[in-house]
Amino acid sequence: QVLDGGYQSAVAEGFPVTRESTVPKKTSPYPVREFRLPLAGMTDVDSARQNPGAMVVDVRDSDRFNGIKEPIDLIAGHIPGAVNIPFATNLNSEGKFLSPDELRSKYQQAFGEITARQVIVHCGSGVTACHTLLALDYAGMEIPHLYVGSWSEWSRNDNPLEPERK
Repeated sequence: QVLDGGYQSAVAEGFPVTRESTVPKKTSPYPVREFRLPLAGMTDVDSARQNPGAMVVDVRDSDRFNGIKEPIDLIAGHIPGAVNIPFATNLNSEGKFLSPDELRSKYQQAFGEITARQVIVHCGSGVTACHTLLALDYAGMEIPHLYVGSWSEWSRNDNPLEPERK
């Protein structure tokens, strides 16, 4: 489950919070053993980035995408052919998801005729890309592929980069 708006929203809504450490009660093991949504690897991304009928979506902020700054990885930039749709644009000014209608409109416009099966979403290390997958599901859209390795894996291997390596 996800708390829309995060911790600040929980506090604002009056959820009980504490600074005390708590130990979770033991329950039965978590029932999920594997990720069951579509995944993509480097080869899939390389094919998709060169295919006009596919789309690679980078959800990092635009400064990271454009190679202006890179606080985590060794190399700044993006996968050539990728489009930038920062995950933060899924949120309103209060940090909550846009309405399903707003998200659907935004992504339908971005994807055009490209189906979710031809879309690969990634970020820096695979975490915030899941935020966009959740936003798409919340909008009632099919969930595209997740490239878990993301920019961290792509940029550390012998792959093309934008801007080009110097």
